[in-house]
Amino acid sequence: MYYLGWNVWVYLRVIFEWESPIIYSILLALIAYSYILGRLIKSLSWLSVVGSYWFALVQYGLLLFPLANLTVYLLNQFPIDERSAIIWTGSITLLLLLLLFIVGTYNAYSPVIRHYEIAISKEIENLKELRIAVASDMHFGKLSGRAHVNRLVKTVEKIKPDLILLPGDIIDDDPKQFVRKKMGEILKQLQAPLGVYGVLGNHEYYGREIPAFLEEMEKLDIRILMDEVININNSFYLLGRKDKTDARRKSFTELVDGLEPGIPIIAMDHQPAELKEAEVSGIDLILSGHTHRGQMAPNHFITRKIFELDWGYLKKNKLHAIVSSGFGFWGPPIRIGSRSEVVEITVKFLKA
Repeated sequence: MYYLGWNVWVYLRVIFEWESPIIYSILLALIAYSYILGRLIKSLSWLSVVGSYWFALVQYGLLLFPLANLTVYLLNQFPIDERSAIIWTGSITLLLLLLLFIVGTYNAYSPVIRHYEIAISKEIENLKELRIAVASDMHFGKLSGRAHVNRLVKTVEKIKPDLILLPGDIIDDDPKQFVRKKMGEILKQLQAPLGVYGVLGNHEYYGREIPAFLEEMEKLDIRILMDEVININNSFYLLGRKDKTDARRKSFTELVDGLEPGIPIIAMDHQPAELKEAEVSGIDLILSGHTHRGQMAPNHFITRKIFELDWGYLKKNKLHAIVSSGFGFWGPPIRIGSRSEVVEITVKFLKA
């Protein structure tokens, strides 16, 4: 915080000749801790919005400010006065930050549809092809609000899916904002012939309001599977796991035990952390989210190291794994190097 604050202070002093370090320090501290303050003091909840943007400023400030400092140093080696070097370098840095925020906001609020086509070698008499719409990590709450719920509904409608799956982090922590803003009346428009199903993500656990969340989802005809396996239309099994946050959740082996062999198994597991176990257990298709593909580059280099598959498609023998970058966002409504998306999957069931 001190390093970022010092750089901004130097720029403001040169541009505006501002000489009020105490006032500046108070404002900086308020912004830096605004996310925490907004969470603690409900009447100041708007501060958490400011804090969300602060996270983005911290990340890209730490990437750009050292380059700016080096540029000023190098310019000072030439017959360029320090004031001019600071003004030009600081202004270009500010423009770059604004450009990142504008592009990132567009990527966050302008979802795309990503299509995958897979074949499962299990023949089903009454079903040759299945179209699935998958949306994860909506984080519906303050910044991912009613307008973004509406975007989700309209995007899914374009797919005309047989089945809609929501693999976790449907809301941002607790359902209070979701209920207060009446987002459910829009989300209820999600409909598919074979139903709408979801699972818990880590943020549903963080909110510690899972019973209230489940009650709200039930009102919307969205069934949340909690370590459950159900048979859909006598055609395939749909398996939904609790999030990895729950240490007592059942393993894939426990969940598939006793299932009729030869019937396809489609699974939802919020975090793509146990693909090997899914493969060994005979899962045919596993759908996950959680990673956001790093959300803001270069974070994707980190998620790529943590997970075997942090985004996209991977085939492990007979297992098809797909991880979505998510429809919403956590923290700032900014995506750099990633895009809000709904995944469209066409599954073809073929003879073994």
